[in-house]
Amino acid sequence: MTRYMDRTGWALTIGLVVLIVVNFFIPEWFRAILLLSLARGSVALGLLVLWRCGLISFGHALFYGFGAYTVALIVKYLGITDAFFTVACGVVVAGGFAWALGFLLRRYRGIFFALLNLAFSMILYGVLAKLESLGSTDGISLERTTYLWYAPEGAANKTALFFFAAIMTWAVAMAVHHYLRSTLGYMTTAVRENEIRLEFLGYSAERAIHVKYTISGLVGGFGGAIAAMTIGHVDPDSMAYWPISGDFVFIAILSGTGNVGAPFIGALLYELIRTYAFEQFPGIWQLIMGGTLLLIIMFLPNGLWSLVDRWNKRRTERARLEAEREKA
Repeated sequence: MTRYMDRTGWALTIGLVVLIVVNFFIPEWFRAILLLSLARGSVALGLLVLWRCGLISFGHALFYGFGAYTVALIVKYLGITDAFFTVACGVVVAGGFAWALGFLLRRYRGIFFALLNLAFSMILYGVLAKLESLGSTDGISLERTTYLWYAPEGAANKTALFFFAAIMTWAVAMAVHHYLRSTLGYMTTAVRENEIRLEFLGYSAERAIHVKYTISGLVGGFGGAIAAMTIGHVDPDSMAYWPISGDFVFIAILSGTGNVGAPFIGALLYELIRTYAFEQFPGIWQLIMGGTLLLIIMFLPNGLWSLVDRWNKRRTERARLEAEREKA
């Protein structure tokens, strides 16, 4: 059991239980914020996988949009509203596109990798905005969501969606966590530190990046699918435009890369700050968001999770000193 449930696994599970419990005591607006935090945190989790091997994407709204629009188009043209089926399709479509695109992007590093992702995301935005069959700039509205044989109505539908999103997000986070602890997952640091040495050890750095990029696309598609069901409407500006990719980078910087749970904490904090700033200071809310990002970069360059790492180091050092005193 301990092999599969380390401290991070238990923390994710406890977080899932807390979400399920608090669902019965929170207002509707806060439930919507939590759902969006799960969706956006999932995309930031995909960025974490890339960031650990030294890469960053400025265009992850590409996969977010693919996941969201796949759900919307299935509902519109096939009339299928089952959450399990539509989310699975969104994940597969986004992951498949990431796999195909990976053959090109795995050759690039640094700013070239980041901007190529941005370029492809803007191509998707242009296609979505121009084609009437894809809703054009008006977008597509979703009907109510069903869950296999269960078709809740009214408030029960929101509760069912929250449970579904929380459990599925927990499963995705656990899967990414165990992947990062695998041999291939540990190659993320090796790719970042020294690609040449990795090649001499018999591993292909390009292949490792390709796998990580595909996983990042899969997770991004999942986030888009959850966001589509949460909002109930998809359109190019809210799903595929370049500022959306900027939001994901913001969350990744805010949260840090130390733990797979960090992107969800960062996403929740981001949504709360943005909601409060927009409600209280609608004229300068962008200034508040930019100032927050600046403070994080200046004082917490490794993100909020670095506070946890510092606390763990101090606790370990304190335990070591106490052990030395006892020996003395």
